[in-house]
Amino acid sequence: ETSAFALSSGVTVWNAVIFEIVMTFGLVYTVYATAVDPKKGNLGIIAPIAIGFIVGANILAGGAFDGASMNPAVSFGPAVVSWTWDSHWVYWLGPFVGAGIAALVYEILFINQSHQ
Repeated sequence: ETSAFALSSGVTVWNAVIFEIVMTFGLVYTVYATAVDPKKGNLGIIAPIAIGFIVGANILAGGAFDGASMNPAVSFGPAVVSWTWDSHWVYWLGPFVGAGIAALVYEILFINQSHQ
């Protein structure tokens, strides 16, 4: 029995956590830059394609190592169906930390500067 999201051989849980943090950071940062930022101008028009490209790039980069979840809900469903919980916490910790860092970085460095 294996889940759709499992660590490849040779990938430690901490490698996977860092990978999930980096991939989720890239995704959330792209969402902020193209869809959320109030000063984005006409950039909002390309938001769906930019977000789709970063998701695709993350899957290509991380899919072979840990499944490239980037969202706890995406890995939770297959874990329930296969009842495989080995290293499942990786797919919760990584995305939450990555999304939080991206939100803080974008909020502090870019959005707050536009409101001053």
